[in-house]
Amino acid sequence: MTEGYTKKVMQHFMKPKNMGEIKDADGVGEAGNPKCGDVMKIYIKVGKKKDKEFIKDIKFQTFGCVAAIANSSVLTMIAKGKSLEDAGKIGCNDILKELGEVPKIKIHCSLLAHEALAEAIKNYKKREEKKSGK
Repeated sequence: MTEGYTKKVMQHFMKPKNMGEIKDADGVGEAGNPKCGDVMKIYIKVGKKKDKEFIKDIKFQTFGCVAAIANSSVLTMIAKGKSLEDAGKIGCNDILKELGEVPKIKIHCSLLAHEALAEAIKNYKKREEKKSGK
């Protein structure tokens, strides 16, 4: 099960950061892969600083393999505190660069993490549009 994973990947799997749910989240995004069965859900709480919106808090729930959980953990660490604009630019390569090497067959997990965050940001923006009546 853990063969081929680096020490850093295993650390994020065994003791993931920011795991859980934000009950009153400002945005929620989900992504999954029907082939492998991994499902990631990202919750964000948005703050405002000098007319910029930023990710004040972020949590994840992931049903999946070692790599899926580790990628989710790393994504939340990278995104927390970033502006929504900068967080939206976090890509697969950014996650993998921070996490380190994963087996090639597991690289798609970073794409799922990226997609779930993008969906959470999109969900937040839709909610804000509804609030403002746009």
